Amino acid sequence: MYLRCSNPDCAARVEGQDRALQCPRCGDLLELALGVPLLDPEVLKRMWLERRCSFDPRDGSGVWRFREFLPGPYAPDEVVTLGEGNVPLVPAGKTAAWCGLKALGFKHLGWNPTGCFKDLGMTVGITDAKHRGAREVACASTGNTAASMAAYAARAGIKARVYLPAGAVSTNKLAQSLDYGAEIEEVEGNFDRALQVVLASAGPELYFLNSINPYRIEGQKTAIFSLLEQLQWRPPDYIVLPGGNLGNTAAFGKALAELKANGFIEKVPRLIVIQAEGANPLARAWKAKSEELQPMAEPETEATAIRIGSPRSWNKALRALRFTDGMVADVSDEEISEAKAMIGRDGIGCEPASATTLAGLRKLRCRGALGSDATVVAMLTGHALKDTDYIARRQATVQVAAGVCVAPRMERAVQWK
Repeated sequence: MYLRCSNPDCAARVEGQDRALQCPRCGDLLELALGVPLLDPEVLKRMWLERRCSFDPRDGSGVWRFREFLPGPYAPDEVVTLGEGNVPLVPAGKTAAWCGLKALGFKHLGWNPTGCFKDLGMTVGITDAKHRGAREVACASTGNTAASMAAYAARAGIKARVYLPAGAVSTNKLAQSLDYGAEIEEVEGNFDRALQVVLASAGPELYFLNSINPYRIEGQKTAIFSLLEQLQWRPPDYIVLPGGNLGNTAAFGKALAELKANGFIEKVPRLIVIQAEGANPLARAWKAKSEELQPMAEPETEATAIRIGSPRSWNKALRALRFTDGMVADVSDEEISEAKAMIGRDGIGCEPASATTLAGLRKLRCRGALGSDATVVAMLTGHALKDTDYIARRQATVQVAAGVCVAPRMERAVQWK
């Protein structure tokens, strides 16, 4: 693999700047370009499955098991892993009928070691930091990135410094960062301001680990490898995910492009990104059919994990959406709350930002934007215990009206196959 500009109109190769984040020619974000895999798809698929029986710590990771598509090579003892990535695809029950779908599954990335999808990228990011001899890592965060980075840095024996918007982070997430020994810096303002501060503080001794780091994206893309393996490489019609800083959208689009180009899949699922109405710069640009994203100075939503007004990966995300013929929608905090309660009634649970996926699906079904027979996977990105204060606040006011559905009613949801 090698670093290059993610903008196909530029595609400049970046040599000798392994910690670079932006293209020196055009200023766009960088990405890691994949070399040609040495083995054919069917051989790799069998190898990846066989690794599930291995006792190699790398094979116990649902990220490093797919290492032919990851940066490296790293020595086995350099890989920093907590067994991340091995999360199930859970068939929906009541939730499928509630939003008017026959085949809905939840890929629950919140069941990773620190309760969030960030672990997929952090195992690769921290491994690369360790490989390069970094003594300190840093990130800005609404809470989940901080907790994940702190945990993996602790495993690697590297100092972690996290920048959080003051008073705007779930106490559960803050407690995780503290428990893992991170140094906390509170910043007045929102996530976007915290990101500005940490970028300004970057020096040669500091390894930066937000999702604009291209190594993070490589780990996060393996969620798609794992999902398609669980579906026996039969892609669903749609993959739905929340939209915050849009690193996951970029990662998923990159995974699908690589798998299609290398003959693993013929059909490319359509990505659907759902944002909260109070933090929806991508949805606004999408509705306006604009090639430019207008940042929001004061984003506001109770789904704090996606309370981001100036997502740095928006350009990569737009390219992923175009490649997959995707869609973008937004939902209100009330719709998020109702969807979160419904996911809980299905015995699954998630943090508020994750519930945007179900809320968005219901809205899109009501509009007729996708059919009831579509096969859909919704990504749940954070665990229910990530924000227990939200549950306590909303429990008294939110009730799901049993049997009331604006979307086309169905007698029952079929089993996911």
